[in-house]
Amino acid sequence: MVLSDTGFWYAFFNPKDKYHPHSLAVMQRLNEGLITTWPVITETCYLLGKALGSKSQLRFLQALDANYVEVFQIQPKHLPHIQQLMQKYADLLMDLADASLVILAEELGHGRMLSTDQRNLKPFAGTITNHSKISYCRNNHVIAAKTECHERTRLSGVCVPHTRGFRIV
Repeated sequence: MVLSDTGFWYAFFNPKDKYHPHSLAVMQRLNEGLITTWPVITETCYLLGKALGSKSQLRFLQALDANYVEVFQIQPKHLPHIQQLMQKYADLLMDLADASLVILAEELGHGRMLSTDQRNLKPFAGTITNHSKISYCRNNHVIAAKTECHERTRLSGVCVPHTRGFRIV
């Protein structure tokens, strides 16, 4: 399963977004299932509605209803850790959606993600308690399964430069 963040879903359902063509291409080539969280779904619906209106929100929700993506259930047992993460990374503006993806990465044992967020999970990589491998990129690169990026870190391993949006290996 590949984690999916708000930025990816926003690009996929917003034809005006600069990453829209890349998101379509990734979805056509992706050979793994996608998983996200309810906070990401909520954030995506809000941003799509604000930018494009309710029809875009409904298209997104219909995709969820058609089981194109699995939804991870945040449980009450996760709330103390979510609060801890949000407090610890308040200066980086970690919100509930970000924290929920960290929880999901911990549960899955990896942080492979589709995202347009330059921060992605990088600032939070040290917080993954089960030594998950976090994949992320910078410079407006979009994350994909086993993605390439411009940095080498203790969690993501060797990264090779890639300059055109998504790259699925």
